[in-house]
Amino acid sequence: MSQVIDKEHYRQYVWPTPFHERTSQENKMSVWSVWNGYTVSRSMENTTYEYFAIRNSCSVLDISPMSKFRVRGPDALPYLERLMARNVSKIKERRVGYTVWCNDKGEVVEDGTLFHLGPNEYRICTQAHQRDWLQMATLGFDVEVAEETAEIAALSVQGPTSCEVLKRLRLDGIENLKPFGIEFFTFNGVKLMVSRTGYTGDLGYELWIEKEQALSLWDRLMDAGKDHGIRPIGLNALEIVRIEAGFIEAHAEYSPALETVRNGHARNPFELDLDWLIDLEKPNFTGRKALLQIKAKGPKRKLVKLDIEGNKPAEHSYIFFSKSGRKIGNTTSAVWSPTLKANIALATVDARYANPGEKLWVEIYFQRELQWHRAMVRATVLENAPWNPARRRATPPDPF
Repeated sequence: MSQVIDKEHYRQYVWPTPFHERTSQENKMSVWSVWNGYTVSRSMENTTYEYFAIRNSCSVLDISPMSKFRVRGPDALPYLERLMARNVSKIKERRVGYTVWCNDKGEVVEDGTLFHLGPNEYRICTQAHQRDWLQMATLGFDVEVAEETAEIAALSVQGPTSCEVLKRLRLDGIENLKPFGIEFFTFNGVKLMVSRTGYTGDLGYELWIEKEQALSLWDRLMDAGKDHGIRPIGLNALEIVRIEAGFIEAHAEYSPALETVRNGHARNPFELDLDWLIDLEKPNFTGRKALLQIKAKGPKRKLVKLDIEGNKPAEHSYIFFSKSGRKIGNTTSAVWSPTLKANIALATVDARYANPGEKLWVEIYFQRELQWHRAMVRATVLENAPWNPARRRATPPDPF
């Protein structure tokens, strides 16, 4: 998602987000990263405190750098059906759908969220910059694709008390908003869009507003949440919770097809456990022919969730079927979960070893008193994401 940058690089090559005046005050560590050309905080003060704000109270993350594209016109739906692997027509107005799109080889170009804003009007949100690919795909369609990344400020408000905070912000009826739903409110005389979405696997919302209202929204949100444990967070805390929730990230779980140089290093949706997003009954979309062939043969490898013995995170680790056998995969993201008290990871393994309950071995290297140690530890393939609380789906939300 991002890379750490030094202060000189920050001054010369990147831009502040609409919330930077506030996030810079909160960033006591002064550790910044660049995301799509914008500065974002890695940690405001203490990653552990920020993590527990997500899981126990309410967190606020600046997600303005997320690439945002408005799609509108008479052919908006046919265009999106041609572009994306899922059945877009099933995403009704004022609803959001997770989606993925591929190249002609069936390799994943990007995953993201699709917001159905109104008749013939959508917004695509992605982690990376996708303007060229989206524009090329408009050929033959009466549709306009316009980037609005710089115009729209966005905040992710996540955690068990997030709904109460938004109620204090006087967003009347917010407790009735269902998961993946969209509602519009008036804030300072302009439209504020709220979606019940997020990247934490918890109860949470995302707020979208024109950039001129960003600081006012921040101030009133923080005031509304002062009695509910609200805390600004950085990307380090987000990384922990998205692994707990089993969510993939570009450049971690897969290399986007347009950026992959070596053959075989890209991934298809079947390998990323995203086959539930593919509607092969649609008559035509980019990558359909290749995906039909992949489905018929079966994927060579699959993404799995692992529960690993011990407490040493299995970062960049090889995976083996037996303790002295051949390598069958590798971890893509790994972390010690403070809430679950579990050593968990996402990993890519040979498809025949991807069944829930499968017992594997993970090779972990860790440092103790300046000496490196090697450990071969047991791991179990999980059927579901380690973190999946009921409050994530309950309407009205129950924080407990």
